[in-house]
Amino acid sequence: MLVKPRYFEDYVVGESRKSFGRTIGETDFIIHAGHSGDFFPHHVDSEFAKGTQFKRRIAHGTMVLTIGIGLTATEINPHSFSYGYDRVRFVKPAFIGDTIHTVTTISATEPDEKRPGMGRVVEKCEVRNQEDALLMVCEHLYLVEMRDVS
Repeated sequence: MLVKPRYFEDYVVGESRKSFGRTIGETDFIIHAGHSGDFFPHHVDSEFAKGTQFKRRIAHGTMVLTIGIGLTATEINPHSFSYGYDRVRFVKPAFIGDTIHTVTTISATEPDEKRPGMGRVVEKCEVRNQEDALLMVCEHLYLVEMRDVS
């Protein structure tokens, strides 16, 4: 969805938003295993998973990251682009049947010293399940054009 373009100066520390939910299914596990090549048994082998501390298969951390961040991609801002992700942590596992959502909060803004006319915006991303338990957290970094380059 194209929204009113935002410049660096338009981002406010503390600003927050919550995505809609998405239920993780069996197909997600299989497709992610195929795409990533990660067929470790705790993701794809129900019998093996019964012997683990979780007693059932757990979602790939990278799948939770991918889906969780994808849920935040609801705005197209032509003045901004993703610069990467820092401090990624998989706090608790997700399971088949969990409905996840992502809460994002602007945690920092600063001029980018390497790129005149650009600022860096840091967005804390928290992926949570239907019980609001924290599953994954990371920082999403953006480079955003400044409105006034003087």
